[in-house]
Amino acid sequence: MKVLITGATGLVGNAIVEVLHDKGIAVNYLTTRKTKIVSSEDFQGFYWNPAKGEIDLACFENVSAIINLAGASIAKRWTEEYKKKVLSSRIDSLETLHDALKEIDSSKIKTFVSASAIGIYPDSLLTFYDENETAVDDSFLGKVVSDWEAKIDALNTFNFNVSKLRVGIVMSAQGGALPKMAKPIQNYVGAAFGSGNQWQSWIHIEDLAQMFVFIIEKGLDGTFNGVAPNPVTNSKMTKVLARVLNRPLVLPNIPKFVMQFVLGEMSYLLFASQRVSCKRIEEKGFNFQHPNIGAALEQLYLSNDEHSHSKATSLNKEFV
Repeated sequence: MKVLITGATGLVGNAIVEVLHDKGIAVNYLTTRKTKIVSSEDFQGFYWNPAKGEIDLACFENVSAIINLAGASIAKRWTEEYKKKVLSSRIDSLETLHDALKEIDSSKIKTFVSASAIGIYPDSLLTFYDENETAVDDSFLGKVVSDWEAKIDALNTFNFNVSKLRVGIVMSAQGGALPKMAKPIQNYVGAAFGSGNQWQSWIHIEDLAQMFVFIIEKGLDGTFNGVAPNPVTNSKMTKVLARVLNRPLVLPNIPKFVMQFVLGEMSYLLFASQRVSCKRIEEKGFNFQHPNIGAALEQLYLSNDEHSHSKATSLNKEFV
């Protein structure tokens, strides 16, 4: 097996590459930076420019599965210009892959799995969402994920399995949301947001990487939620993180209007509530290594596994 990955040099991509290499599976990856192309026996880079529809078709050679992670981060201020980038980066990538797959013999490809996001689910303190939910959140993020998934679904015209993995908040000490959540707590100014009752569906990065690989190894198709079995409220997440970091929480909860002033429309991410079920992927046989938030955060911040930490860090330094 050889796997083609878009977004392989990002936080989640690095973790997936590590899982694949540990299994002896070679990786091809696509990058928009020609200077970042690496060529080795099990890790081969290829150039593409989704904004222009350009792609090196050699990237598909001997590939039997594709993992798509391409898309601009949503964790930046949502100016009108950046909102267009968030959407176009996802749509252009999938359209470029779709057009390229029509030009090659795709019969050897068995599975295509793309990242999506739980932001498609409506904001709710009460509903426990599974993949059968058809309602879409009426926010900018809901529209982005809906349009994103429509482009993923267009790949069902090919003769391979197509999966969407709706990813929750990724827990990693190396980047993403968690260090941003931890920083104010480490500086003694941490607090929950709003009522603190909003649900946060999260997943440890090691489980997420394993889940992507599980989907391609099992040849699954359809929609799956990439979240851990035990969502928590923002208040609990904040309290557990403070305990793990050995810091007190002395400030009152931060009102919504304050974060709206600081972050603008992007502050929606702090207050949206999505309680999401992972039952479907578990029923397929996936086993979580980090099902509980306390143990997951302790593993990330208190683990003595220096080898794992240094390996992840070296990947980031080499390829990002």
